[in-house]
Amino acid sequence: MTGTGAVNTSGPNANLDSLLSGRDIKWYKGRQALLTLMIGLVLLTSMTNGYDGSMMNGLQTVENWQIYFNRPTGSLLGIFNACQSIGGIAGLPFSAYVADKFGRRAAIFFGSCIMLAGVAIQTAAQSIGMFIGARTLIGFGLTFACTAAPLLITELAFPTYRGPLTSLYNSSWYLGSIVAAWATYGTFRINNTWSWRIPSLLQGLPSMIQVILIFMIPESPRWNINNGKEQRAMDFFVKWHCAGDASDPLAKYEFDECKAAIELEKEASQSSTWLSLFKGRGNLKRMRIIIAIAFFSQWSGNGLVSYYLNSVLISVGVAKAETRTLINGILQLTNYATAIFGAMMVDRLGRRFLFLASTIGMTVFFTLCTACAGVYNTSSVVSVTEDGTTLHSATGAGRAFIAFIFIYYAFYNLAMSPLLVAYTVEILPFRIRAKGLVIMNLAVNITLVFNQYVNPVALGAIEWKYYIVYCVFLLFEVVFIYFYLVETFRQPSLEAIAAIFDGDEKVEQLHDRTVEELAHDPSYDEKKQGDVDHLEHKNLA
Repeated sequence: MTGTGAVNTSGPNANLDSLLSGRDIKWYKGRQALLTLMIGLVLLTSMTNGYDGSMMNGLQTVENWQIYFNRPTGSLLGIFNACQSIGGIAGLPFSAYVADKFGRRAAIFFGSCIMLAGVAIQTAAQSIGMFIGARTLIGFGLTFACTAAPLLITELAFPTYRGPLTSLYNSSWYLGSIVAAWATYGTFRINNTWSWRIPSLLQGLPSMIQVILIFMIPESPRWNINNGKEQRAMDFFVKWHCAGDASDPLAKYEFDECKAAIELEKEASQSSTWLSLFKGRGNLKRMRIIIAIAFFSQWSGNGLVSYYLNSVLISVGVAKAETRTLINGILQLTNYATAIFGAMMVDRLGRRFLFLASTIGMTVFFTLCTACAGVYNTSSVVSVTEDGTTLHSATGAGRAFIAFIFIYYAFYNLAMSPLLVAYTVEILPFRIRAKGLVIMNLAVNITLVFNQYVNPVALGAIEWKYYIVYCVFLLFEVVFIYFYLVETFRQPSLEAIAAIFDGDEKVEQLHDRTVEELAHDPSYDEKKQGDVDHLEHKNLA
């Protein structure tokens, strides 16, 4: 249960926190279970995103893939990985427009269709250019779905489950990563091109499921309010947050608070342009944090492991392709488990605590990884075995490196995985939420292009010494998080969180306008509503 909200009064001024108090709402019971299941469908978007990084790691261990594409290295290998992020950057300017104009579901559907086309071309690739072009197309489609999906999750979720459910979105990256890692582990022994075509084909499975089912779930009630479809928004709150009880004051409060917040945003700025993201102290504070954590999410050293684990493991003596693929598979399983743990702790420990624990832990254990890599690579060669394994005098340092990578990722997953998207969407007001998320995704894609293109070149040039760059940057992350990150987990609603960034005056305005809506809004017309327990699906479209 969340803590105290912006106001704490009684009677007609009762706030959301007091209305939630004492409710025995379980995510696995009744209509909440169905709502959770529908949100689970939206979580598949992140699974598609996560599948790619692990698949490219896995394909680099597949001999038939290496032979078919002439063993790409250096900048060409960087292009293989970076092309999806380049496609994502190309789609970003349009993704927010589609999500805001046509709805969250429409953007997911559109992006999934494009991704399916890209997967088909990737699976059938006959040349390097065809494979790279397909991955670029997948990235272009993915950005539409990745912009809309977290917005839909956070705007549909019941208030007390919003934090964990939205945090599970980015954590589900690892679910796709797990499938890809074990798919390549299962197919790398196939002695033809299907050893890499099968994993390529499986990348389209989540998108196929979403294309079929996405319009069977409700549209965002906030999007409906903003687009003049207030009855549909009210229907949603009644059916899914209040178990069909139209007399429950929670439904009216949520509806009126959303409506009040959107009206205040419109009054403050008649347009929600890209420039408005950087106007006002509140928005400047938001964008400073959002852009920073976007860079932190990819420049914490994880970019080396996410796409170049194969090269990193070879550098510490893991010569067998089967062993490297197995390590990749186990790493994704432990990553998913620790990311889920982080997502479940967001409302218990708070955003600030998790970010600080995450960055401090990463700094310590990535530094230890760097030290182990240095010791191993500066040690003398003892012998070379029949299978080509090079034995060093510091073989133990290589093994310690692998252990520290697992611990490093456990700390990464405390915050960077669950909160990157969840924290971004919850601190943004509705009218700039999609655009703000696009800025975050743009920053992530820029860092990904850098990582995917520069990392293999730098690793080839200075080897393990390149890790030191990330050790220094991790120290900067700790300092930034300590001084600038704003705690939000004690605010029960998106509207209250958005208001605290704009100061006490905005909090009071939101409260006063919500109370005004509650006092003067016409009561919900039950004759028009009909039996809410039997609302047709079209009324939630």
